[in-house]
Amino acid sequence: MFIGEMGCWLVVAGFMGYRRFLTKDAPLLHGGYEHVGSEDGPELDGTDELGRTSSRQETANPAVKSLLPTADERIPLVGRRVFLLAMPACCDIAGTTLMNLGLLFVAASIYQMTRGALILFVGLFSVIFLHRKIYLYQWSALFIVVAGVAVVGLAGAIAPNPQAQPDPRSTVETASLFVRDSLQEIRAAAVSTGALQTILGVLMIAGAQIFTATQFVLEEWILEQYALEPLKVVGWEGIFGFLVTLVGMIVLHLAVGQTEAGRYGYFDMKEGWREVTHYRAVAVSSILIMISIGGFNFFGLSITRSVSATARSIIDTCRTLFIWIVSLGLGWETFKWLQIVGFALLVYGTFLFNDIVRPPLRACVVRKKPEPLLEEEPIEHI
Repeated sequence: MFIGEMGCWLVVAGFMGYRRFLTKDAPLLHGGYEHVGSEDGPELDGTDELGRTSSRQETANPAVKSLLPTADERIPLVGRRVFLLAMPACCDIAGTTLMNLGLLFVAASIYQMTRGALILFVGLFSVIFLHRKIYLYQWSALFIVVAGVAVVGLAGAIAPNPQAQPDPRSTVETASLFVRDSLQEIRAAAVSTGALQTILGVLMIAGAQIFTATQFVLEEWILEQYALEPLKVVGWEGIFGFLVTLVGMIVLHLAVGQTEAGRYGYFDMKEGWREVTHYRAVAVSSILIMISIGGFNFFGLSITRSVSATARSIIDTCRTLFIWIVSLGLGWETFKWLQIVGFALLVYGTFLFNDIVRPPLRACVVRKKPEPLLEEEPIEHI
């Protein structure tokens, strides 16, 4: 994961080389023409932390906007201040580790439903620590998104594999049977260790959402206070996360992986390296995951910089819809009407939070005060 984030430095290096060698000698490649503001040369907006100037045309280009620092009065994130990015990196490690550990104890549907609490934690932390103002209809949109995620997870729990059920049942009958079987399983598991494992898994996943929400809010605060490109933010987080993970892997390998009980287990670094180098599918999937994680964090930080951490968490939750569509196309998932209801709630909650659709109640509409008109000076007739 963090190796993929460190790969963002390759894009940064390529962009720096492009600016230094190509745009200097061939300004037509830069944007079609070069604006001449004065006799001294092209009009410039400012300099970055490396002393390079950025033209007004370059900063207006949306393709390279995320590769340039913010053009305001924020403090450049250089020197010792870069170590601030170690905090969200550590939160990322803690959140990912707890989610994967929790998935070992619970079903995938319970995992999906518990992950929906992320947007609530992000919204709460944004109000408490960043002093953001979230209106009533936006809070209702957050709960609608959480309900949509819960319905999607519930659909997977009610009918995980309809092909294994030869007798067709209606939705109401299937739901009633699911409730009855769930009550029987709860009674049977109350006296066993399985219930404790499920509770432990749910608590781990819920705790992971707290760490992930802390990561989102910290990143928004850092990007709000300091000027740094989101691509470099991802690269620095990758470096800090990789170093912390490497130290943890070495310690756990020496403490657990070398023992008889831990050999060939999760903490055996030699066995992990052997599987990556000897199995092509593991190596290829690892490389693809690195590329995916790097792009995922870059686009997520760009949304945090432009909008907010809460909007990022809502959009992140909606990726379940695209996963479901791809799974249907590949034949890994079967069509369920209840999932359509859940995804409809996801999309509606997302649109409602981002003011794409109006709230259903007039009391929830935010009434902005009209700005006073500027006083016009009298026209002097000649």
